Amino acid sequence: MLSYVRAMDGLQRLCMIVAGACLVVITLIIPYGVFMRYVLSTASSWPEPMAVILMIWFSFLSAAICYRENLHIAVNVLPAMLTGTARTALGWVIELCMAGTNLFMLIYGTKLVQTTWYQSVAEFPGLSVGITYLPIPIGGLVTTLFVIERLWTGKLFADPPGDELAPISTE
Repeated sequence: MLSYVRAMDGLQRLCMIVAGACLVVITLIIPYGVFMRYVLSTASSWPEPMAVILMIWFSFLSAAICYRENLHIAVNVLPAMLTGTARTALGWVIELCMAGTNLFMLIYGTKLVQTTWYQSVAEFPGLSVGITYLPIPIGGLVTTLFVIERLWTGKLFADPPGDELAPISTE
């Protein structure tokens, strides 16, 4: 189990590096496009579609990272009210739903990539449309691996807040 968790640490790090690189490139090419259009009056056709493609990669990889780090939107009212077996059962139901959603993304995202692989992006004739859809199955696969980790380790919910959020005593 420890080797799987370490592998997931490495996968998360890789996702973070790729997502961070996408964000840096977006941050560089958008001002370039604005500068070319409004200062030099020579619009470049590629910065905007490239930024969109990079944002798709950024979004799916960042979503997987947020899931693993419990930074996603979660309503913890019901799990907080439950204890023991009921809480564990709820955790398993939630994680199985997550696995189902991400397996759907993996399977049908792969079919979408295969269907569009031989089409090209208008602004980048050498770039396959399938590559623009590739983050869907990759994000589904990565998040499914993170779901497996969560089920295997039994850490189904984020750790409850500690005493730092407890009411202040007036005594």
